[in-house]
Amino acid sequence: MFSPCERILSAGFVVGMLVASGSLLADEKKEVALKVGDAGPAFRLTDDTGKTWNSADHYGKKLVVVYFYPGDFTPGCTAQANAFRDAMNTLTDKGVEVVGISGDTVATHEQFKTVQKLNFALLADPEGIAAKKFGVPFGKGAKVKGKDTGGKPLEIERPGTAARWTFIVGKDGKIAYINTKVIPAQDAKNVLEFAGKAEAK
Repeated sequence: MFSPCERILSAGFVVGMLVASGSLLADEKKEVALKVGDAGPAFRLTDDTGKTWNSADHYGKKLVVVYFYPGDFTPGCTAQANAFRDAMNTLTDKGVEVVGISGDTVATHEQFKTVQKLNFALLADPEGIAAKKFGVPFGKGAKVKGKDTGGKPLEIERPGTAARWTFIVGKDGKIAYINTKVIPAQDAKNVLEFAGKAEAK
């Protein structure tokens, strides 16, 4: 079954989607591979600027939010990204860094970040390398045709699709938080609440 991110259309945003045949998330029944207290998986991916984002350069310094989402330029995922964008000043004050990961390409991430004026890194995981390390279900991609909010035509091919799961890696480098039932617009709020409790300890 497709997530609301894949199927809901919002005002001012038109998107037509041809989804590859087969199960979207073939491993959706797989149990979570990580538990709170486990070491945060090490990974390297390319960010929206074409540079390498290495987890080793970020773990242990801040609370690192690693959120996986199905795809750029879809309503639910846009709402989720914008909520993090709008909360970024408060998150930064609480020592939180945010990275979003999907199966989209670097070029698509660059477009999405520009259109939505996002203020955090988007990482390209077209083969699901990081998703698999975190135990996140990862399935077939999709072809998306539509228009961005500025009316510019978009033709996007997403190589793969991740489930919407959010993790927080604590300052000790261990998994501190796992949410496998993320509500897009509430994700940033939940992360803020967790960061506030962590800050108070």
